[in-house]
Formats: sequence, C-alpha cells, structure tokens
Amino acid sequence: MSRAFVKEHDEADTFQDLADRPISPFRNLVTTSGLRQIETQIAELRTAYGKAAAALDKAATAKASRDLRYWVARRASAELIEPATNSDVVRFGMRVTIERQNGQRQTFRIVGEDEADPKRGLLSYVSPLARSILGKGNGEVVATPQGEAKIIKITTPE
Repeated sequence: MSRAFVKEHDEADTFQDLADRPISPFRNLVTTSGLRQIETQIAELRTAYGKAAAALDKAATAKASRDLRYWVARRASAELIEPATNSDVVRFGMRVTIERQNGQRQTFRIVGEDEADPKRGLLSYVSPLARSILGKGNGEVVATPQGEAKIIKITTPE
C-alpha cells in the first residue's frame, strides 16, 4: 500500500490525546494541609502551563493541562474535615499508634487520598488498615490485612 493513503499522526495529535487522570470514586476528604497541597499543585501547574505554552512545548502543555484538570477537579470536590478536638475514637485526621502481634509499633495519620504517603506515616482513609480502625477506641483489637493489631494511642493532630 502506498504511504500516500496512510494518515500519519503528528506530535500535536499525540499530546492532545493525553487521557485524564482517573478520579477516585470515594469522597474527597481532606485535612487542612491536604487542601493546601492541592492549592499549591494548582498554582504550580498554572505556572508550568503558562511557561510551556509560551515556549510552544506541546508535550509539556498537554501534560500540565491534564494535571491541572485533575487538581482543579479535586479542589472542587474537596471536603475539608476540621480536626477532631478529642481522641476517644479514631477519626479522619487523627494520629494513631497500633501494635501488631509481633510487637511492632506503627504510628500514622489518617488523611485524604491525595495526601497519603505511607513512607511518611500518612495513610489514606480508604486504605484497608484505616478502614479497619476508623471509629475504634484505645485498646481495641482490630483485624488488619497483616493480622490483628491493637490500638494503643490516639491523638489529635498538632
């Protein structure tokens, strides 16, 4: 077949077709710091988009545009959850320490999906571990994906 009858895609078509980032089906609960992070992302992406557009960089413009759409949607759906004032049961935004059956202790804060970073001790409220301890009190034993764990400390965020 002759190349004359084959439509070639130019780079502009490829970059304009970047699929949107998937949006979680869960409520977009956020802490105060999580909301600040979303707003920071939006500001940085607006700047990046402007620079990419000015430089006629189609790839960077498409990526910044896609990411900006994601963060603007996340900002629009954000539900700010004010920090709890008491620590009788585990709630969104609280810091929790658990002790596993092997004696290992872990401390983490329950946060929104976009703020989650397990390596930094920030656990998404929709994670299996968080869902198993939300609403539970000090001393309660809960089933986790890695076996049972006991809640040994619940504190409100600083």
